[in-house]
Amino acid sequence: METVEDLFRRLEQLNEIGAALSQEKDIDHLLEKILLAAKAVTRAAGGTLYVLEPSDEGPQLRFAIMRNESMGIAMGGTTGNPIPFYPVHLYGKDGTPNNQMVAAYTALTGKTVNIADAYTEEGFDFSGTRNFDKKTGYRSKAFLTVPMKNHESEIIGVLQLINSIDPATSEIGPFSHSDQRLAESLASQAAIALTNRHLINQLEELFESFIELINTAIDEKSKYTGGHCQRVPVLTMMLAEAVNETTEGPLGNFNMSEKDRYELKIAGMLHDCGKVTTPVHVVDKATKLETIFDRINLVDTRFEVLKRDLEIAALKEKLKLLGESAL
Repeated sequence: METVEDLFRRLEQLNEIGAALSQEKDIDHLLEKILLAAKAVTRAAGGTLYVLEPSDEGPQLRFAIMRNESMGIAMGGTTGNPIPFYPVHLYGKDGTPNNQMVAAYTALTGKTVNIADAYTEEGFDFSGTRNFDKKTGYRSKAFLTVPMKNHESEIIGVLQLINSIDPATSEIGPFSHSDQRLAESLASQAAIALTNRHLINQLEELFESFIELINTAIDEKSKYTGGHCQRVPVLTMMLAEAVNETTEGPLGNFNMSEKDRYELKIAGMLHDCGKVTTPVHVVDKATKLETIFDRINLVDTRFEVLKRDLEIAALKEKLKLLGESAL
């Protein structure tokens, strides 16, 4: 029986997890944190996180992250280990909803499914689970499948947890009602954090596309400077990476973070944006500005006037000193 203190402790854990999810910037890291957090807060032995994606055969649930410490399974995410399982299609070839698979059913209906024992459950097809258990010797018993809904109540993924472990006896049991509520709360926070990260990435891509459009327009203004705006960011990042990899000399301690790289990349892309307002007759020149009727002589005249004024001031000061010494 769970005590009030245990529930408050898990609620505090849930709050900390929510704050951590909102700060994560990498999608793979974020997905991994979501699953690990769900396992921790519900005391699940394992779990899978599916991401809803479009495909030529209709919407499908892609295996994004899989974890089961008792079996030594760690696939997807930051592990670099690919998940060898096929995606779960939400509809059959004839267009009928795939309500036999619990993950697909949750994605289709948006309902949480809490199953105490998959071997006695008659509403869903767990033949694949039984075959997996037969090959591995594992016992997949309790399943808690939760939809991940964004701020517009759209399903963007499914969180599935397996086998709740009693912390006192280490025995496998069903997921409790409080486990379900905590998992649903976490899935909601995680979906919003994931959606926000996708939106931020899309805004960054849109911003870069807009800059590239400006650079293309600038390069098209002149055949003499064409391609310059495209080459500078590439060369800039090549130089920066070379410096970053240096371990000796005055730049041996120089290190760039991902934020530094992004800022430098944007700076390289924007370095010539002022040419948008530069007149074509200035941009479109095959030679230097000197010796061409472009009023560069006026610039030379300004320097000559400044030089003359300084000489006059120096001579006046010298005459003043000579006059004072004569007295």
